[in-house]
Amino acid sequence: MSQKHDLDAPDPDGAPEGRHTAGAFDIRNFIGALLGLYGVILLAMGLFGDQALAKTGGVNANLYAGIALIVVSAFFVVWARVKPIVVPEHVERPDDDPVRPAPKRRPGGH
Repeated sequence: MSQKHDLDAPDPDGAPEGRHTAGAFDIRNFIGALLGLYGVILLAMGLFGDQALAKTGGVNANLYAGIALIVVSAFFVVWARVKPIVVPEHVERPDDDPVRPAPKRRPGGH
């Protein structure tokens, strides 16, 4: 079942709404980039480094782990592109918490 959220709903006036997305700051892009970097390093070590087949039971573990990380990295990047996070236009500021040790808002709204 597919649920429709308020952020996915079209504008009632019929005009296309300018959506702001997280873009490069989406956490899935960071995760994909890090996993991809580690995957490329492991892939290179599996191809060009000491394979240590005696330690892994005849399996080139770095090669297969690198390939798996690159596939998972591609999944995260594609996921972030296909279903981007929509940032709401108007966000109400929370009320001041009297027990929170932080600067309070000025009464004039500045």
